[in-house]
Amino acid sequence: MDSRVQPEVVCIGEVLWDVFPDDRRLGGAPFNVACHLSALGVHAAMISRIGDDAAGRDILQQVRERGLVEELVQVDPHLPTGEVLVTLTGSGTPRYVICEPAAWDAIRATTQAHEATRSATAVVYGSLAQRREPARSAIRRLLETSAVKVFDVNLRPPHDDRVIVEHLLHRSDMVKLNDEEMERLAAWYGLDGADSRQQCERTASRFGLQTVCLTRGAAGAALWHRGSWSEVAGHSVSVADTVGAGDAFLAGLLFRMLRGDDPDWALAFANALGAYVASQPGAIPTLDMTRIHAMIESEEPA
Repeated sequence: MDSRVQPEVVCIGEVLWDVFPDDRRLGGAPFNVACHLSALGVHAAMISRIGDDAAGRDILQQVRERGLVEELVQVDPHLPTGEVLVTLTGSGTPRYVICEPAAWDAIRATTQAHEATRSATAVVYGSLAQRREPARSAIRRLLETSAVKVFDVNLRPPHDDRVIVEHLLHRSDMVKLNDEEMERLAAWYGLDGADSRQQCERTASRFGLQTVCLTRGAAGAALWHRGSWSEVAGHSVSVADTVGAGDAFLAGLLFRMLRGDDPDWALAFANALGAYVASQPGAIPTLDMTRIHAMIESEEPA
């Protein structure tokens, strides 16, 4: 495979436009992760599918500008580029309406896509892009790789399918989820515990996971990694909106862990990166690394 299109991390799933009442912003959870990884210096790629339309061409331009491998973004001749209608609550919490049909529902497991996932160090994916065929089967084939498989649970009703999530949990090495998603998994699979650590341990044991990361919004985050446990408190920031904050968190965590960093440091970095993005409008703002490192230095233990 051409080294130019041989990324270290491959993200698979939806790339779309988040349509706000007064604005349109590029989005899709796996795409956000890929963009943040690229901004951190990781050679990253996005396997997705867009429409042969103006919205899709705008996405391709952004893919180029953000340093991602554009050859893995497929173009559908019939289906439109995806859109999500986003409204924000008074606290900045997003509410989503996912428009259908969308080109990313037709992601294909092309030869080039297979080569990318098989040669990657890590593959990142979520549950939303597997809501229907043919994308579901295609993504499952692309996960037939020895790469570290990273599952961002990212439940989006009404596309939060218990059977699909369970299948993905069994396929994964590392899982990232938030408090609400942990509650759903606990109810679905009987993973109740006395505290967050016990819930993460039971989740890891049930599904054979190496790493479970739990985000807690303004309250910080926790990380279970091969038996070790880390926690960090949240940062006090003025929230612009929380769209993409969890994606930035995952990118930061994966970036540091792939570099072999200590789990405590990886968690602290991810926590600061997610908080910084929550303080900025949009899911993939320009990263101010000076400010992010200053946030880490001021961090108090949980």
